[in-house]
Amino acid sequence: MPKPPSTTDSPDSKDVELARLRAQNAEQAKQIAELLQRIRDLEARLAKDSHNSSKPPSSDPPFKKPPPRSRRVRSGMKPGGQKDHPGATRALVEDPEHRIVVPLEGLCSCGRDCAELAVEVLPERRQVIDLVVRREVTEYRTVTGVCACGQAHCSAFPDALGAPVQYGPGLSALAVYLTHYQLLPYRRSAELLGVLAGITLSPATLVNMGREAAARLVAPVAAIGQSIVRSAVAHADETGMRVAGALQWLHVLCTSVLTFYAVHAKRGAEALTGIGLLDGFRGILVHDHWRAYLSTPAQHAFCNAHHLRELIALAEADPVLSWPKQLIALLCEANDATIAARAAGLEALPAAVVEDFFTRYDSILADGAFFHPQRLPPPGSRRRVKQTPAYNLVARLRTHRDEVMRFVTDLRVPFDNNLAERDLRMPKLKQKVSGCFRSPEGAAAFATVRSYLSTLRKQSIDLYPALVMTFRGQPPMPHLP
Repeated sequence: MPKPPSTTDSPDSKDVELARLRAQNAEQAKQIAELLQRIRDLEARLAKDSHNSSKPPSSDPPFKKPPPRSRRVRSGMKPGGQKDHPGATRALVEDPEHRIVVPLEGLCSCGRDCAELAVEVLPERRQVIDLVVRREVTEYRTVTGVCACGQAHCSAFPDALGAPVQYGPGLSALAVYLTHYQLLPYRRSAELLGVLAGITLSPATLVNMGREAAARLVAPVAAIGQSIVRSAVAHADETGMRVAGALQWLHVLCTSVLTFYAVHAKRGAEALTGIGLLDGFRGILVHDHWRAYLSTPAQHAFCNAHHLRELIALAEADPVLSWPKQLIALLCEANDATIAARAAGLEALPAAVVEDFFTRYDSILADGAFFHPQRLPPPGSRRRVKQTPAYNLVARLRTHRDEVMRFVTDLRVPFDNNLAERDLRMPKLKQKVSGCFRSPEGAAAFATVRSYLSTLRKQSIDLYPALVMTFRGQPPMPHLP
């Protein structure tokens, strides 16, 4: 007897099975696309180093040397002094502390003792430059006397001598110079002073010296900040700083001759408002397109070194793309043109040259927008879709074209924000050497002293004598443009 036909073999069941398989295939295709995108994102993250991202060079793995970041062209000459280079040698000192005349020794061939001969000092001189560090203690004593009328009088110690034993301005200045400029840890600075000068100091004493210097420098540093607010072009940046075991932020606002640091618990607009300088700044602010800076009333110029690194990352991730390489070449060409214009004493690039740069800039980014379109949410969905880094970069460069190309339209504006990044490098080194700051007060004191020392260094003013004058109550005021 034949079997009845199976219900699973009916046309309706086959259509259902086919629809299920198609839905499963579509779901798998979606998962594969998502996994492929995750793989690409992870590979791009692994490929990032200091030459194609904002990661510092110290984070580069030692076994993988990144391509050179400099655009300098090799000259082909050997390093060091070239042929016919005049060279230089240290000049003789005209007033040495000690003079030694080397006597004659030995016997003449006739048997006479050379030490008994009449001698004449020859004009040739040779000198040895050495260093002598020694402790110098100055003791003060008061006196008493009786007037003829019978009244007794007693002299008084100077107002600065408030304790039986204290440290002078020279020692305090050297301690602050070592800890706040040379960035030595407090314990090692105390050890150095003990070895060289025989003065036993505790690290806590050096901390107090730094805070005393900061208290004496409040007025000069405040004047530095206000002078930066009045400048035509300033640079801003920030970096993380560990304070009392928590993450805080070291902010810098600077020019080529002035530096102002401030430590704040926040990074964004709240910190800029709390520091209080950028609210009154009306010049051109150069920065790395951090959104908080855009809320200030200043004009803005973006750091193109960041853009070059992002463009290099795109070009390396997809060598087929041509627009990132074209934009890199355009930005570098524009930078070379501005450098040549400044060297020639021009106040601005010719209008035709500026228009050509902007036209090519817009054309290249139009190609970039074509290759990296915006991702749209599924129909009926209102959720935000994560865009690709390439799309975000193209959108930012097109939206903020004037800020990106500010260095072309205004020759006072540099190509990048390297000035602020350099000013942050040494405080960052302080943290790497010594670890975190133990208290917010210590971090604030370091920022104040470092603002003063960095400003003096930019103005070629000797730091140690200035610190000595600071501890004498008369800190030299730097030049305020």
